[in-house]
Amino acid sequence: MMLMTNKMVRRAFAALMYLLMSSLAKVEAMMRRRRQRQSDNDNNDSYCLSWRLGVEANNVRSWRTVPLECYNHVQQYMTGGQYLQDMNLIVNQIVAYAFQITLSPDSMDAWILDVDDTCISNLSYYQGHRFGCDPFDSAKFKAWIMKGRCPANPAVLQLFKTLKERGFKVFLLTGRDQATLGKITIDNLHNQGFIGYERLILRTAEYKGQSAVRYKSAIRKEIEGQGYRIWGNVGDQWSDLQGDCLGTRTFKLPNPMYFIS
Repeated sequence: MMLMTNKMVRRAFAALMYLLMSSLAKVEAMMRRRRQRQSDNDNNDSYCLSWRLGVEANNVRSWRTVPLECYNHVQQYMTGGQYLQDMNLIVNQIVAYAFQITLSPDSMDAWILDVDDTCISNLSYYQGHRFGCDPFDSAKFKAWIMKGRCPANPAVLQLFKTLKERGFKVFLLTGRDQATLGKITIDNLHNQGFIGYERLILRTAEYKGQSAVRYKSAIRKEIEGQGYRIWGNVGDQWSDLQGDCLGTRTFKLPNPMYFIS
């Protein structure tokens, strides 16, 4: 009887040790997977930070969508506070520059602001399209614009008001189509506080099919041809800031969600 009891104890002990070792092995495997995921996330975040820097420096060009592995990075950047902080810093630099300028009494000192994702924001639209990871859909984007719900970028709205108070003539220049989007754009801008600009310029049939660089260059040339001096030019796309008649200084606002050539 004693021998049988000892055997049972040994078997129970062996079974317990087996369960313990098996559990430890599972925990170790789980920890390895967790460390691997953390390593992958760190590598992705490092890559995506470099990718976003390349975009803002105009070294990464002609991209169609945000890399899928950068979805979380761009989401966090756009909604976690860093985007707004970057906007505020850049606008502070613009304001400091504007106050260094001595305006002429002829009221021909001008400033150019882009509209989409400069004056007003399409962030709500892109939140529903994975922050630029989804391919651009012109019909869906137009439907969004037609709602007239684009909120103002607070820093740029304050910049707009400051420039007006300083005496600059502010031109709003956009690639939106004048025939189909003119009224809703005017209403949206006015509802968000952009009132008192010198002129809102939208794309007419004359410029249909032209690149943003060519179209906006032609408009700036017209403005200068009317005698205006363009002291500053602000946009979220490099195509806002390239070409001819750029103005004395250009300022690039951050936008890692889409690229317009």
